[in-house]
Amino acid sequence: MKIEQMSEAMLTALIESLPAEITIIDANDEVAGWNKHDKRLFHRPLSSMGLNFRQCHPEASLPLVEKIISEMKSGQRDKAQFWIDMGVPYDTAKHKILIEFFALRDPAGKYLGCMEYTQDVEPIRRLEGQKRLLD
Repeated sequence: MKIEQMSEAMLTALIESLPAEITIIDANDEVAGWNKHDKRLFHRPLSSMGLNFRQCHPEASLPLVEKIISEMKSGQRDKAQFWIDMGVPYDTAKHKILIEFFALRDPAGKYLGCMEYTQDVEPIRRLEGQKRLLD
């Protein structure tokens, strides 16, 4: 992809149109940004911008997240994936939520940060048969 040829408006539209929530932390473990601010499953208050992720992550899962980030920094890991069942604001039934962490690296492999990618996959799990283009 030739990102350098894309305008800031186009990049913003691309990130906001992703079918998932993303949160980015930088190489110093600080929250650098996120998308879908008003429509998130996991709300991020604006006050968390620039904070160390440890200050705004749930205590129960923090040791595991710290381990994942440590392994990404050391090069042992590039991805972590897990899923949970939880209620969502737009449905009374619980949904399967897929959460993935991806190491962000430069072309030489240097760790730049981490992206948390969260997606409600329940609609995908419910697909049956086929739906062709423009059906």
